[in-house]
Amino acid sequence: MDFTFTEEQQAAVEAARAVFADVAPDGVPSPALTPGAVADDFDRPLWAKLAGSDLLGLGLAEEHGGAGLDAIALCLVLREAGRVLARVPLLEHCATAMAVQAHGSPELAAALLPAAGRGTLVLTAAAHGRSGHDPAELAVTARLDGGEWILEGTQTAVPWAQNADWIAVPAHTGEGEAVLAFVPRTAEGLALAEQVSTSGERLAELALDGVRVDRTHLIDSPEAWERLRLLLATGTCALALGLGEAVLGMTSQYTGKREQFGFPVATFQAVAVQAADRYIDLRAMEVTLWQAAWRLDTATGGAGGPLPSSGDVAVAKIWASEGVRRVVQTAQHLHGGFGADTDYPLHRYHAWAKQLELQLGPAAAHEEALGDLLAAHPLA
Repeated sequence: MDFTFTEEQQAAVEAARAVFADVAPDGVPSPALTPGAVADDFDRPLWAKLAGSDLLGLGLAEEHGGAGLDAIALCLVLREAGRVLARVPLLEHCATAMAVQAHGSPELAAALLPAAGRGTLVLTAAAHGRSGHDPAELAVTARLDGGEWILEGTQTAVPWAQNADWIAVPAHTGEGEAVLAFVPRTAEGLALAEQVSTSGERLAELALDGVRVDRTHLIDSPEAWERLRLLLATGTCALALGLGEAVLGMTSQYTGKREQFGFPVATFQAVAVQAADRYIDLRAMEVTLWQAAWRLDTATGGAGGPLPSSGDVAVAKIWASEGVRRVVQTAQHLHGGFGADTDYPLHRYHAWAKQLELQLGPAAAHEEALGDLLAAHPLA
């Protein structure tokens, strides 16, 4: 089996590296944000560069002005974004656009996708953070009233809500089915309250009080929200991988130059063993990420393996949430007090890693979900 990336996927990586080459970590100049500070807005100049490099329409078909690529290509680009802590809604925007293309009405696709591919229209998802949650826990309700749907409820921790033009809001109907409603940020009955993440990212609490959504702006297929949820989770794993690789590179450079007793600390066995363990973590994060992304591209149910694709995503989340935490903790330990210096970017990587870990959720919960899937789909 050929595990190499396609030429198109590799081209997307090269374009992303060129765009992110001069980006300062977290989108702010050094010294970085002080602890507790909140970033005002995402990086608009960087967003324009991504649009100019055709990276915002990666997963869109050519008819919508996109490149027609897949989840693997998106995760490859997200890994590069994670390396520099790019403050742009790349994951939410692209994942939401791909959900519209796969499950939305022709009217919805025509209204959103061409402008989304150009970057002139920004999309996000009200998925309780980046990684989403179980459909049974949806806090927003949707009921049909004539030719419109009425949304009621509250959703928290919505990234980029203050800057997005449209927000994809998952909701449940009276029958318990999950639907995906697309709401303009300026919709009547929609109120946004400020929230702040662990990394200082600006989030929002959405309060929906009788928000009316046209039939064509709501996707009533449960597969749409499930697919979007899994893609958001997998993309978050890609961000964590890129962040972890950047941090391990910083640690390698620092320990190679820092001397004690006349020798670089990287030559000490205790340091080398810790760095090797974190390298293994990153390789495990990488292989489980590509497995999950590949399953999203090739199977929506049990086809292609004994487990549905949600099982592979659960495995990727286990490794990403645990692995990124161990990588940044080891980096802080090996950097000593220098790692807490606000003039050095490691403290920002640590804050982002903690936020990604929280958004991915605890490994124990994913292990339990994986156990339930294994019980329902026993191995042959």
